[in-house]
Amino acid sequence: MKICVYGAGAVGGYLGAKLAMAGADVSLIARGAHLEAMKRDGLRLVSGGETTTIPVRATDDPAELGPQDHVIVTMKAHSAPPVAASMAPLLAGGGAVTMAVNGVPWWYFHGIGGPLEGRRIAAVDPGDAQWTHIGPRNTLGCVVYVAADTPAPGVIGHGGGNRFLLGEPAGGTSPRIEALSAALTAAGLDAPVRPDIRQDVWTKLWGNLSFNPVSALTGATLAQLGAHDGARAVIRAMMIEAQAIGEKLGVAFPVSVDERLAGGAKVGAHKSSMLQDFEKGRPMEIGAILTAVQELGRATETPTPVIDMVQGLVDLRDLTNTGRI
Repeated sequence: MKICVYGAGAVGGYLGAKLAMAGADVSLIARGAHLEAMKRDGLRLVSGGETTTIPVRATDDPAELGPQDHVIVTMKAHSAPPVAASMAPLLAGGGAVTMAVNGVPWWYFHGIGGPLEGRRIAAVDPGDAQWTHIGPRNTLGCVVYVAADTPAPGVIGHGGGNRFLLGEPAGGTSPRIEALSAALTAAGLDAPVRPDIRQDVWTKLWGNLSFNPVSALTGATLAQLGAHDGARAVIRAMMIEAQAIGEKLGVAFPVSVDERLAGGAKVGAHKSSMLQDFEKGRPMEIGAILTAVQELGRATETPTPVIDMVQGLVDLRDLTNTGRI
């Protein structure tokens, strides 16, 4: 089975390293200095205090790799639509695309049934680029729980976690997703096939859509946010609004708002991924994590006044931080 990891940065590099170490036929798509370092020196994985150097096949040109059985996209959500068309050589044989990307997935309304079936989400797929060039029928869902970074080009620092929850958008299982689960499991990853991947999407999204933007606006860690009455009130209100949306879409939340809030705060002195991107001057994943939830609110006729206010502020902060306004 041929597997391509598209966007082999922190999470994708970790995934690619684990697959390569297990002997899988895996290729990585990356760019810039990170790509050049992997070509020259191999991919170095720092995990558990040990450094392992793994020879990998890496390129920035999908046409070099040919058709794949599975393409796993591990990019930032806003980086995926512009490259959707370039995946054509990888998908020529009818392979599946697994979207291991944060936030609301662009395929969310495929296979959901009811009046919202087939609805597009502009915040994560402007111009329907992924819907058109990848196609929801070719897509698998994935929710990732991995802490990783790229401290230097060609180097992946693994801080913990190895979960890649997999799911068919229409639910249930299939030979293609079972094969992918088996390949990831053989690489030492926790990759179960979930009966309803949307439940897992919301479990992670619930915390990300609230903690992440507030942390980016304040510069606070998760522990600091949880300890501050004002910030905690804003986060709680955002969670309540999001829960109302999710429940209208058939999602059953496994814990209460207050339990989820407390769980986020217990993570400790951790900077959210959105805050980390802000501090590095990178565009933040606002569209998939926050703006898309606004769209789901409109689709379900659910008011989102607090989410709307925070989205407006963090969007402006992102524009000024990256010099786009």
